[in-house]
Amino acid sequence: QVRLVESGGGSVQTGGSLRLSCAASERIFDSYAMGWFRQAPGKEREIVAAISWSGDSTNYADSVKGRFAISRVSGTSTVSLQMNNLKPEDTAVYYCAASALHGTAATSKRFYPYWGQGTHVTVSS
Repeated sequence: QVRLVESGGGSVQTGGSLRLSCAASERIFDSYAMGWFRQAPGKEREIVAAISWSGDSTNYADSVKGRFAISRVSGTSTVSLQMNNLKPEDTAVYYCAASALHGTAATSKRFYPYWGQGTHVTVSS
């Protein structure tokens, strides 16, 4: 069974940090690219960051470059998203997703058939 479970969301003030984690079923993690997306109220779901199966390739939304970092946690079936210098515009539900395009860090959600339930991130000013 395909499962993705996010954790680590919460509420922080502007400038704060959070670390999101996504625990994936082993069958996905061993060969799939992974991505983090977010959806703010009234907005489309958008890419935040993606990482290839090997971890050699990453992509980030321009709005988070230099502040967020995606990584595959060695020895586990977990992908993390370290979020620093958070801003109110980062407030959203964050989703973990898995893509069969394992060789690339795909940024379009149409390449991601598997999704987690989401975790809320709220950044107050």
